[in-house]
Amino acid sequence: MRLGHKKALERINHQSLIERTIDRLSTVSQAILIVTSQEQFSLISSARLKGKVIVDLYPGKAALGGVYTGLASADTPHSLVVGCDMPFLNSALLRYLVGIARDFDLVVPEIDGMTEPLHAVYSRRCLTSIEHLLNQGRLAISQLFGLVKTRYVGEDEIAKFDPEHLSFFNINTQHDLAKARALIEWEERSPTAGEESFQQ
Repeated sequence: MRLGHKKALERINHQSLIERTIDRLSTVSQAILIVTSQEQFSLISSARLKGKVIVDLYPGKAALGGVYTGLASADTPHSLVVGCDMPFLNSALLRYLVGIARDFDLVVPEIDGMTEPLHAVYSRRCLTSIEHLLNQGRLAISQLFGLVKTRYVGEDEIAKFDPEHLSFFNINTQHDLAKARALIEWEERSPTAGEESFQQ
């Protein structure tokens, strides 16, 4: 069974999904923007999260609209963009992506030929191209890659920080949620093993 619109507030152990995501991001950046829909703004705001909650400027335009909103609202030249449902973000890998982003418009991991656009670094220079895609109704983020200076991060680079690729584990179903809870419980019971596994 797929999770509903309140997925971000689903709890895994002692935290909601979005709280855990924010905690991981806070090791990389002190400025956190949370993009949500107008319908969920009050709900997300009431959770008193460590970040500024903003409303999607392009409702109904999928994740691409959210990426645009975050970039347009950011004070920095580059922004790290992740989904709210990725409980195993790896701080070292995130710092690596940010560290190589200066000379690129977009830095995106690629595994088995599949890219991870919601675990990527975007430059504000992407805004014009994103707006063009949004106005044309072309909502697949992958269509942006050929329009800007993109740096793909391969599996060999990712493996140095996250050999198990848990960074890209996202939660869509009750089964995913149960698996995440089990992994976190194992990590908490075995701190040393957890450090080895997650390469933090």
